[in-house]
Amino acid sequence: MVADDASPDLENIVLVGMLLGALEGFTEFLPVSSTGHLILAVDLLRLDMPPGRVFEVAIQSGAILAVLVLFFSKFRLVASGLGRDPASRAFLRNILLTSIPAGVLGVAFHETILSVLFDPRVVAVALVAGGIVMLVAERIQTVVRFREVEEISPGAALAIGGAQCLALIPGMSRSAATIIGGLLVGVERRTAAEFSFFAALPVLLGAAAIQIGKNAGDLALQDGLLLGLGTLTAFVFATVAIKFLLAVVARVGFGPFAIYRIALGSVILIVLA
Repeated sequence: MVADDASPDLENIVLVGMLLGALEGFTEFLPVSSTGHLILAVDLLRLDMPPGRVFEVAIQSGAILAVLVLFFSKFRLVASGLGRDPASRAFLRNILLTSIPAGVLGVAFHETILSVLFDPRVVAVALVAGGIVMLVAERIQTVVRFREVEEISPGAALAIGGAQCLALIPGMSRSAATIIGGLLVGVERRTAAEFSFFAALPVLLGAAAIQIGKNAGDLALQDGLLLGLGTLTAFVFATVAIKFLLAVVARVGFGPFAIYRIALGSVILIVLA
């Protein structure tokens, strides 16, 4: 799993799996694009990865597990109240509504996205554009309409789902798109961040299932080991990243992440030019 024609060995598999897993886990829920960072890392290090971009997508399951663990009490409360609690039903409804637009477009244009948009130049432009939009969205939000996920209206949830479609462009960031959409419809900052975690579950699970299913027959033994290590490491670092994001958002908002996006994207564009 290393650069060029070097034959893979256990040490290299462990190193690459943990390195990319840490990168994926820490950036998955930050509004900076985990997929974009993975594309850049694989391209710059010239890594020979499993076919079909399956690694970059499948290890997101580690980040999914982090959300389930950290918010277990929330999900348990929702699950137990679906039959009698309107707030629990509203929570589930909003997650599903937000997932529909990106889910439909993702299935329809899956191959085009992988073949055309998984490119460092696309990532760089999307990083800069998303950072600018994030700064604007946070500045123009003057009225907070929704302070809890359960309070978000069906129309607002669907609008956030429309914004999440931008995340199909690598480098834009699913988290950033969901947060920007949330801010624009009046969701409170911390709630917008939490909603981005919850809304990620159906999208990430669907993407991982599709990629693993399509490429399972082409994966070698070392690919399975790489995926396992990457997923485990992604879980650990995603747990840290979620707590980090909520702490930063509570104190200073999304500005630092927007500035980082713009700076990183600009440097990449300069290097590629």
